[in-house]
Amino acid sequence: MGPGGRKRMSAVAIDNALLLAAVEALPDDSLASVRRVAAERFAKTGFPMIGNEDWKYTNLSDVALLSNDWLETAGAEPASVNQDDLVASVIANIDADWLIIRDGMVDTGDLSLDGVNLERLATGGVERLFVEEPLSAFNAALLRDGLHVRLDAGACFDRPLGVLYVDSASNAVAQTRVVVDAGERSRLQLVELSLSGEPGRQFTNAVCELNIARGAAVDHVRIQNRQSDHAGVNRVVATLASDAEFHHNSFDLGGGLTRNDVIADISGRGAAVSLNGLYLASGDQHIDNHTSILHRVGPATSTEEYRGILAGRSQCVFNGKVVVSEGADGTDSSQSNYNLLLSERAEIDTKPELEIYADDVKCAHGATVGQLDETALFYLRSRGLDDGQARQVLTRAFAAGTLSELTIDACHDYLAGLLDSRLESLVGEPQ
Repeated sequence: MGPGGRKRMSAVAIDNALLLAAVEALPDDSLASVRRVAAERFAKTGFPMIGNEDWKYTNLSDVALLSNDWLETAGAEPASVNQDDLVASVIANIDADWLIIRDGMVDTGDLSLDGVNLERLATGGVERLFVEEPLSAFNAALLRDGLHVRLDAGACFDRPLGVLYVDSASNAVAQTRVVVDAGERSRLQLVELSLSGEPGRQFTNAVCELNIARGAAVDHVRIQNRQSDHAGVNRVVATLASDAEFHHNSFDLGGGLTRNDVIADISGRGAAVSLNGLYLASGDQHIDNHTSILHRVGPATSTEEYRGILAGRSQCVFNGKVVVSEGADGTDSSQSNYNLLLSERAEIDTKPELEIYADDVKCAHGATVGQLDETALFYLRSRGLDDGQARQVLTRAFAAGTLSELTIDACHDYLAGLLDSRLESLVGEPQ
């Protein structure tokens, strides 16, 4: 998948007849009625086009072509790919209670954890799924399975809950969804890790819904390290009641085309949101981050900081919006985006936004785009480091700002190793 912003192909529509046929071919299970409603909704909108302001830099034409090809044979079972070594490596390196979703299907052998109510969406669970935008409707229409995680009031756990997504190119299009209902005063640490089981063109479409009740707290870490020919769309929707907390950390290291949408809906007084992200891009990678924090009531707080390191001909996008509704007095919000360009050919399109309809608020936002400081490079070289080592030290220090905000300690060493390896390749890439 090439960078979505540079190819101005005419939009390719999903074949609705193929889509409806694929939906009807899925099992008559607990998701059947949800699928039909979502398919009808998607048929009215289709994939977002680059004429849409929110999608002006990300072109899904290749994704639509791949999806149409897959829909023609959607009833076929994907070829079996041995993913045991990949799964074992993750389990050995991140101390968490792991649930595995392979090619969109929940591994039923993993659904027994003390203190957490776990249920497959295909066999029960929720009556309604988020389908308020086209990709989420497409996800629900073709969803074969998913997870519903419910925490009782006051529940708290010593270890994080991990969800590992492993997908193979033999299943060219996969939909995944996790729904979390965190009861009052409960606390959950959730890790979502997305990996490719093998090289090959593939599109994955993921949705994570988080309903955080009064006084509850959710720490959420999302790590994406897919193959270079992978395209992925990811949406996180968190709704917060009074005094609830949501702390989100995202790390994008792989993939060819990646689009992330994070929506935090603050519906209760005293709620707190923090969003932190790091994206590393090289070659022809395209990574698009769109965030939206909705302050519906006040007082409440939100902080946001995203950092990007770009090399080669990569293109990245950051669009962060904070909306303070009328009457949301006492809102305190800050937003920032910092970008480091290692190549003159790399491109970043950054747009932090504030929409304020209340008077008694404290809001700030800003963005920076720059290159490695020549004075700092000279200093490090004068202390015995060669040019590559000096650049590695400075880029690592830049990335460390996000790693220091990590809210789940169990991920730290795994992420630090991934970042060191990825940064070494970025610094060494011809500029």
